[in-house]
This record gives sequence, structure tokens and C-alpha cells, in this order.
Amino acid sequence: MPEQYLEIQSANSTLSAILHSTTGNPAAANIGVLIIVGGPQYRVGSHRQFVKLSRHLASQHIPSMRLDSTGMGDSSGQKQSFYQQTTDINAGIDAMFQQLPQLQQVVLWGLCDAASAILLKMNQPDPRIAGLILLNPWVRQQHSHAETLLKHYYLKRLISRSFWRKVFSGGLAFQRTFTDLRQTWHSSKQPPTLNPIHTAEFNETNYVNHMLKGWQATQLDTLLISSGQDLTAQEFLHLCQHDSAWQKCFNRAKQLHLANANHTFSTTQWRNQVEQACSDFVRALQSK
Repeated sequence: MPEQYLEIQSANSTLSAILHSTTGNPAAANIGVLIIVGGPQYRVGSHRQFVKLSRHLASQHIPSMRLDSTGMGDSSGQKQSFYQQTTDINAGIDAMFQQLPQLQQVVLWGLCDAASAILLKMNQPDPRIAGLILLNPWVRQQHSHAETLLKHYYLKRLISRSFWRKVFSGGLAFQRTFTDLRQTWHSSKQPPTLNPIHTAEFNETNYVNHMLKGWQATQLDTLLISSGQDLTAQEFLHLCQHDSAWQKCFNRAKQLHLANANHTFSTTQWRNQVEQACSDFVRALQSK
């Protein structure tokens, strides 16, 4: 399973990447996976998640590439926000096709804000993209984050025996906790901030709407993987449950929900489940 270091030009930056090619029948490796790395991460990933994923894919005759985005890891330039990654994604796709002559299409893979960057990229249709794999997409908004905290954090604490033991033993700053809870409740009651899309440029106030627009614009097969023990995932799922437009896109996707998993799927069991789901998804695309 050859692994090759690459340097890729992206605007005024040079991106560092590792290409995982495959051995055997080149025709079987006609769809690859481009692993988009969000921040603050680089191409190895937490607990070597991205390395292990790429090596698993290679063992299944699926080539892949993982790259450091601008300003991260070994890549040059100033670190950019995830909503500014489209140029890097395009450069990564170009590089994969240059390096792998047998390649016909790629699947874009992203965790957290890298998944968000992928949906933003879908505002620019690209026939070279075969599908999307999105893990715990980032859709942070003040009101929805507060609702998620109330439901999935504070509620669990309030019904926890250990929480009340700390309260009565003096081991908890109860006044501060109560103040935080009250502020969170107040934020959850604020009406959602509607950020209509007045510009094609993505920014921190409109990226969620642009993500939806990108997802609506594509009919590509999508695998959505979510964690049950992650507030980022819960906020995304809450949005999809309570907004009809998001729900429509959500219902189109193939879904894998790991109820006990954390944000980065840090155990061997969770990682293996993610890896298997990803390789199964790509093989299904290859067989179309």
C-alpha cells in the first residue's frame, strides 16, 4: 500500500498531503476518497484517525489522500476558517486526478467543520465528485447550541447523583453553575437569527445557510455518520429535526448513528465501524 508525500499548490499556499494509492487491479480503484481536515487538526488526525482510515481504505483497494489545509500542519500560509477551504478542496481534487490516472471520481470525507466545508463546496457543482461522507457537521448557532446544552448536558447533570453529591459536599461552584444554566436557558429562548444570503462569499454569519444551499444543490449520494455522545452532532441533528429544509436533505442521506461514540470516534470499535461504513459506501458507488 504505497504512501507518497505531495506538495500541492493552492492559491498562494503550498499544501502538504499524503497520497495512499493501492496495489492490484487499477480499474477497481476508480473512485478515491479525499479526506478534508478541519481545524484545529492536521492530516494525521486525533488518535491517528485519518492515517488509519486511509490505510483501511487502501486495504479495500480504495485510494485516498489526506492533506493539511492552508496554515495547518506542514502547509504554508495563514490559517483560514473552514468556510474558506473551497480553494484547498479544489486543489486536493486536482492533485488526486493528476497522481492517479485511473481515477474517475472522488468522494469528499470530512469531520466536524470539514464536513461543513464540504457542504459549502457543493455550491460549486463538480462532476468529479461521486459522493459525500459527513461526520458530525458543525452548524454552531447561539440559540441551537443553547438548546443542545440544555437537553444533552444540563439535563443529564441535574438528574445525575454525582452532580448532587458535589453540590451538597461543597465540591461544586453551585452559584456559577446556576448562573451558566440561567444564561444558557435565556439564549435558548432567543429567536433564531435569520441570516439571509446577501452575498456568495461565505462568512461566520451565513455559512449555515450556505451549507443548506449546497446540500440542496446536489443529488449526490451522502453518508452521514453521527455520534450520540457529542454536542456538535446533537446540534446538527436538532437542526435537521426542527427545520423542514434541513430535514429533507437529511432524509435523503444514508445514515449511521453510533449512540455511545464521542466526537472523534476514539475507540477501536467506533473507528472500525466508521471505517467499514466508509469503505462499504465507496464500494457501492464503484459498483454503480
